[in-house]
Amino acid sequence: MKEQVEVRELKEGRYVIIDDEPCIIKGISHSKPGKHGSAKARVDAIGIFDNQKRSIVQPVTAKTYVPTVERRTGQVLSISDSSVQLMDMGTYQTVDVPISKEQKEKIEEGKEVSYLSVMGRTKLDLR
Repeated sequence: MKEQVEVRELKEGRYVIIDDEPCIIKGISHSKPGKHGSAKARVDAIGIFDNQKRSIVQPVTAKTYVPTVERRTGQVLSISDSSVQLMDMGTYQTVDVPISKEQKEKIEEGKEVSYLSVMGRTKLDLR
C-alpha cells in the first residue's frame, strides 16, 4: 500500500519510497528557486529492510510515493535459525519474519514483540 504526496509535505522521521524500496527519511534540504527554475528538495533516506543510504533530488511540487507502514504486535511462537514465527495479536494470523543473530538473542518464545508490515514485507522492530 502506498499513497502519493508532494515532496514539500515530507518530514524527517517519516517514510518515502525510493527505487521501489521503503525508506525512513533522515534529512531534507531545500534550495531557493532560481531565475528560471523552481525550488528543489534533496531527501536523504535509509532503507528499512536493507539499511542502504538513498537520496533523491526533485522539485518541491513533484509527486512521490509514501508507503503505508503498519506497526503491529505479535507473540513469538517458534524461533528457527533464520526466522521467527509470530502470531499477530489483532488478527491471530501467523507470520514468518526473518531475523539476524543479534535479534535472535533478544527474543524468546512466548513473549510479545512489535514488528513492521510494509508493502507485503515484515521486519522485527526491536527497540
